Amino acid sequence: MTAGDEERWMQLALRLARRGLGNVWPNPAVGCVIVAGDEARVLGRGWTRPGGRPHAEAEAVGQAVALSGEAALTGATAYVTLEPCDHHGQTSPCTERLIGVGISRVVAACGDSDARVSGRGFARLRAAGIEVSTGPCEAEARELNRGYFLRQDHGRPLVTLKTASSLDGRIAMANGRSRWITGEAARARAHLLRARHDAVAIGVTTAIADDPELTVRLAGVARRSQPRVVFDSRLRLPVTSRLAAGAREAPLWVIARPNPPSERATALRELGAEVLAVETDPATGRTKLASGLAALAQRGITRLLVEGGGELAASFLQAGLVDEIAWFRAPMLIGGDGLPAVGALGLEDPAAASRFILVERFTIDDDVLETFRLRD
Repeated sequence: MTAGDEERWMQLALRLARRGLGNVWPNPAVGCVIVAGDEARVLGRGWTRPGGRPHAEAEAVGQAVALSGEAALTGATAYVTLEPCDHHGQTSPCTERLIGVGISRVVAACGDSDARVSGRGFARLRAAGIEVSTGPCEAEARELNRGYFLRQDHGRPLVTLKTASSLDGRIAMANGRSRWITGEAARARAHLLRARHDAVAIGVTTAIADDPELTVRLAGVARRSQPRVVFDSRLRLPVTSRLAAGAREAPLWVIARPNPPSERATALRELGAEVLAVETDPATGRTKLASGLAALAQRGITRLLVEGGGELAASFLQAGLVDEIAWFRAPMLIGGDGLPAVGALGLEDPAAASRFILVERFTIDDDVLETFRLRD
C-alpha cells in the first residue's frame, strides 16, 4: 500500500468523521474505513454516532461482518482518524473489537490525549500482534477534533464567534431592528453552522432584545437536544422568553454569578433550565468567561458557537477566547448609528489587536461567508 493510497483511505475516514461534528460530544468525531488487503476493497465504514456511541470502529466492523462475514476481516487494514480506545465505558474497547475480528493492521491519523487512551490503544493493538502506524492526514485530523483536544488538554471548548453584519460591520439598525440583514440562504447556512457545534451561546442583552429560540431549523438536520447557553451574570433572562419556555424540549443553561436572585433562579429551574453559577470578575461584576467555558467543558461541550451580541463578542475577544470567526456579510450599508458587531475593545494601538487568518471565503447568493482562524 503506497503513501498515496493510505492518504486516500484516511481522507475517506475523515469525511465520515465530519458527519459526527456537533452530535457526539463529549466524544471526538471519528471515522473508520476497513479495507481488504491486496484487493483494496472497502469492507466496512463507520463514524461515531449521536451521543458518542457506538464508536466508529465498532460501526465499521459491524457493517463489514454484516456484509461479508467475519472471516473476510482477517488480514484487513483499519484506517481510523484517532487512536482506538482501550477502556471500558458504556461499551467494550474498540481495541478488543479490532483484535477479535482478525484485523492485521491499523493506520491512525493521530493519537488520543485522553489519559484513559493515550498510547494505551496502540500498545494494546501491538501486544496482540497488530501492526500499527500513524501519521497520514494528522494535521487535518487534529484540526477536525480541535475542540475535543482543547477540552482534554486545556479544559475548555473550541469557540467560534459567528456574526451576520452589513459591509460596515453593523448587526442592527439604531432602533435594534435586524431582520433580516442576510438572505435566506445565508441564514440556512448559519443553522448548519449551529448543527456542527455542540452548543450555541448568546448574551442576555441579545436574548432580551431578539427573544430567539436558538434551535436548529433546517430540513434533515433538525436537532432538539442541542444546549442553548445564555451568559447572564445577574439572571435577567425573562421567564416568559422563548428560550425559557422551551427549556424542557432543548436544554437551556444559564451562566450566572454565584448566589443569583433566588426567585428568578427558582422560576427558571421550574421551567427546566439549569443555572450554572461560575466565578465573577471583581472588576466588572460579570461572570468570568474562562470559568463559564470551563463549566461547559465539564459538561462535555467541545465546540461552542457564540452568536452575539456585540458586547459578548467583545468580551470573548478581550479575554483571548475566540478560536475562529464565521462572518456573514451582506451587501448593504447601515451607517455609524447602527449597532456594531463587536463592542468596544479599549485598544489604543493596532499592534495590540487580535490577528486572524482568512481560511475560507465563498458567496451565498448575494451574501459572503468568511471564516477566520486566530493567528498562532
